[in-house]
Amino acid sequence: MLFTELLKMAWRSLLSNKLRTFLTMLGVIIGVTSVIALISIGMGVKKNMLDSISRLGSNMLIISPGSSNRGGPRGAAGSITTLTFDDAEAIKNKIKNISHVSPTVRGSYQVVYGHENWNTSVTGVGPEYVAIQSLELKSGLFFSEHDVDVRNRVAVIGATVAANLFGTVNPVGKKIRIGNAPYTVIGVLNSKGSSSGGQDQDDVVLIPLTTAQERLVGVTYVQSINVQVSEADKMDEVQSNIEKLLRQRHRIREGAEDDFHVRNLTDLMETMSSMSTMITLFLGAIAGISLIVGGVGIMNITLASVTERTREIGIRKAIGATYSNIMLQFLIESTLISVIGGIIGIFTGIGAAQAISKFGNFTTVISSLSIVASFAFALFVGIFFGLLPARKAARLDPIDALRYE
Repeated sequence: MLFTELLKMAWRSLLSNKLRTFLTMLGVIIGVTSVIALISIGMGVKKNMLDSISRLGSNMLIISPGSSNRGGPRGAAGSITTLTFDDAEAIKNKIKNISHVSPTVRGSYQVVYGHENWNTSVTGVGPEYVAIQSLELKSGLFFSEHDVDVRNRVAVIGATVAANLFGTVNPVGKKIRIGNAPYTVIGVLNSKGSSSGGQDQDDVVLIPLTTAQERLVGVTYVQSINVQVSEADKMDEVQSNIEKLLRQRHRIREGAEDDFHVRNLTDLMETMSSMSTMITLFLGAIAGISLIVGGVGIMNITLASVTERTREIGIRKAIGATYSNIMLQFLIESTLISVIGGIIGIFTGIGAAQAISKFGNFTTVISSLSIVASFAFALFVGIFFGLLPARKAARLDPIDALRYE
């Protein structure tokens, strides 16, 4: 009953100074809004990064030519011609726990259809590339081992290339020109969208690896080898076995630097996840500072309120109000400011995050954890910064308070 009465008194006190109450509350509103909006941006960045990596394929290893120490003077070991098709075949045939292997060669070329042309990335791959990259076909077929064996001039194109060259026409069966040679389009890929770096993953043409090597690029080496491991817990073992095999094939002496490097996308995903989590926490901490500033505002206004109501406090003490009654009254007032400000801040924060996503062309992820955490912090700020004014009010001497003008 006493608490209800104190709550009503606190509410009436706040309503009696609406503008001051709103301005005090504004710090909490801005703080909660900032926390929710910035954390949603940070989580959006994390989601984009992880989605981009996962689009590359699950349980995937990427083997590239050159040592991992590319910037040093040991560049001779990092020649770009150190990986071959035979290396990929050896990995596929000799290493256990591997589902798929596909070497790749790529370059940028102008692709022509009729009067239309488009500059894009042309990548030579093996038939297993579609499984490694989790690609899906919108129409047509992917090329086969036979196409690779006989160096067929066939192509599978991405959605962006299809839209720019063919418009609404079905590309399957049509002839395009790459490097002044005709290629038959046998398939169109489903759209994968943009990567976390903003690159269009649909702006690509895929052709058989041997066709790219011998008829387009004119090379005998490969630029990378993509390997899909059968189980996630076998990634490290497979990576180690691949490194041993390639060192043997390339006759690298013990202690000498590798002329290749293997990237583990699972480790990369964990690293990127850790980094993006740190970024999110950093953004949340920065936004949390504004909540602390809002708490200082609550304390200042509550202290001013104590000074203004000194006689009222004296009268209440004179008629029997205890230390805890007075303290609780002012604590309720400061807590009410932070609670109402926190609720408004939640809605404005969600709105801000959605607006950033809609108008800023930026992915945001609104987390229930960020909402709960920001509101809890706002509540803590209200109580913590209300303690000093409440104690000051509760410790006033009733005789001095009644004499106060």
